[in-house]
Amino acid sequence: MMERLKTYGRFVKVEHTLFSLPLILSGAFLAAGGVPESRVLILILIAAFGARTSALGLNRIIDKEIDRRNPRTRERELPSGKMSLIEASAIVGGGILIYLIAAYLICDFVLYLSPIPLIVFTVYPYMKRFTSLCHFGVGLGLSLSPLGGWFAVRCSASGIIPPLFLSLFTFFWVSGFDIIYATLDEEFDRQSEVFSLTSRYGRKRAIIISAVLHLLSFLALIGLYFYSFRSIYALPFLIISGLLLFWEHKKSADVDFAFFKINAVLGFVVFLFVLSGIYLP
Repeated sequence: MMERLKTYGRFVKVEHTLFSLPLILSGAFLAAGGVPESRVLILILIAAFGARTSALGLNRIIDKEIDRRNPRTRERELPSGKMSLIEASAIVGGGILIYLIAAYLICDFVLYLSPIPLIVFTVYPYMKRFTSLCHFGVGLGLSLSPLGGWFAVRCSASGIIPPLFLSLFTFFWVSGFDIIYATLDEEFDRQSEVFSLTSRYGRKRAIIISAVLHLLSFLALIGLYFYSFRSIYALPFLIISGLLLFWEHKKSADVDFAFFKINAVLGFVVFLFVLSGIYLP
């Protein structure tokens, strides 16, 4: 049983929650002006777990044939046969069910909006089959995180500008680091006609595009700082965020370090940036 649970955990990449969770919490804390009501906070975490599970599971199911042909990914759970398609579908179905139940318990407004992320999660894995802009589909999916946290607390779109800055940050940040991740498969993508900016323009130009996107993500954080905070206590975290984005590009050749380690830290630095802006004006 423990071995199966570990397999399921690897299948949905539980560790990738480190990218989305801080942004969901940032949106929620920003909406509440502090710690949200405990009931709502618990439901947000449950909804985030369900949404993240369904997103990663759908991605793996839709890409299973591409993963089977790619030497880097052929040992993943579905292409290697470590997990059946029925098991994978059950995990996705369970994730969707958990997400929808949590949305229902939060409020009607959140329930009405709940299909939007599921549509994005289903569409974006197909984008690599016809457009090099597929990275922006990943960015769009995760950019919904801070908005989801905000809507869950407010149950309306009122005062939406602060989370929009966070959403723009997330969109540019994630789209940029997905381009860096795609450099691992440059040759395979080109030979297999899988679309990406890396396979279309080459690694060097793709990294430049990624850098521009990360500059835009930092500008979105600056926008949030001047619109909502202007706190001297938030300023160090804003600067650290910029330095981490810069460091990510200095280390872009080491994709494991740049993609996983730096980005995991960056998400929580942004969360601390938001907290310091809220609590230490």
